[in-house]
Amino acid sequence: MDDFIETHIGTISCIIMGISNALIVIPFAIWKGKAAVLISGFNSIPKEERNKYDTDKMSKDMLNSMTILTLIWIVGAVLSLLNQYFTILVLVVCLIIFLKDVHLDNEKAFGKYKK
Repeated sequence: MDDFIETHIGTISCIIMGISNALIVIPFAIWKGKAAVLISGFNSIPKEERNKYDTDKMSKDMLNSMTILTLIWIVGAVLSLLNQYFTILVLVVCLIIFLKDVHLDNEKAFGKYKK
């Protein structure tokens, strides 16, 4: 069993990350616009200000980006069965996709969602 884990640690890691991302997708798929408060930074905006944003579009964009990350992790799990170095490639790709959407300024992060 230990040999299996050592041999397929990249595959196991990709599967765990894929499942984690899939769990994040679920609230956005079910609650639609109401799930926007789960987006980091948006929940710290006062409630009166939140009404000025299109939360449905915001949730849909988050759903789409997290679904893409989930699919990348799943493909990475399959590819890492061939070669464990695919795990590193998938990690780098997911980090780039994730970090391109990270903003320290709320206006930059949510400005495109103003009504």
